[in-house]
Amino acid sequence: MLEAEALLGGHMDLGLKGKVAIVAASSKGMGKAAAMGLAAEGARVTMLARGETDLGNAAQEVRERWRAEVLAVPADVTRYDDVKRVVRETVARWGTVNILVSNAGGPPPGVFDDMDDARWQSAFELNLLSTVRLVREVLPHMRRAGGGAIINLQSISVKTPVDNLILSNSIRSGVIGLAKSLSLELAKDRIRVNNVLPGLIMTDRQRQMLTVWGQRLGKSFEETKRLREAEVPLGRIGDPEDVAGMIVFLASDRARYITGVTVQVDGGLVRSIM
Repeated sequence: MLEAEALLGGHMDLGLKGKVAIVAASSKGMGKAAAMGLAAEGARVTMLARGETDLGNAAQEVRERWRAEVLAVPADVTRYDDVKRVVRETVARWGTVNILVSNAGGPPPGVFDDMDDARWQSAFELNLLSTVRLVREVLPHMRRAGGGAIINLQSISVKTPVDNLILSNSIRSGVIGLAKSLSLELAKDRIRVNNVLPGLIMTDRQRQMLTVWGQRLGKSFEETKRLREAEVPLGRIGDPEDVAGMIVFLASDRARYITGVTVQVDGGLVRSIM
């Protein structure tokens, strides 16, 4: 009872101070916003991405803004040796891993007839196998620490297929099945596993897709953006920080009784009941 009262009373302490988080694909967009949000709550953050310059700049921005402890590790999540190195360097620096934010860029757009085996294999390695490997490498450390939180950043395409994204629609659903299974297997270890599904979020990828769509329609970027915003009940395209807020919450003690859930952050865009 006293513990519950402490959780509910006074300042909204998320219990993240001093925790160690690994955030994949965090040089920009939602990954960077997640790293920023965790650092703001006092977590120590390992940031990783392929682009060394962008990663270095993003890590320095997080350090300076929150006086945070940040480790930047250039890495490609499709390379298992890189995944191992990220976890190894994190543990060498801080001794453990408490939080994993699994994230990767989306596979290329296209319809079924566009995709050969090589593209399917590449999408599998980028989105599903990278998650498998990241989880595999952090698990021993989370178990030793007595628990942890794994958050997979995926897409609303797992709840409602998105036109012209056959690879994403197919492969990302595998991550959701993996996460639900893991949430059951790892509950005894006090390791929680949840998924966050961004809707229309203003990232570089979203800008690129809006540009391509606008060219097809013969409309300007702003006109195309307004068309997309009209589809969202809350009336706007989201910011990366909107998604980061959910990730930080699910990583925190405030979400200690939440595992195995898949929650969209989409301004109401997904119309399904569940």
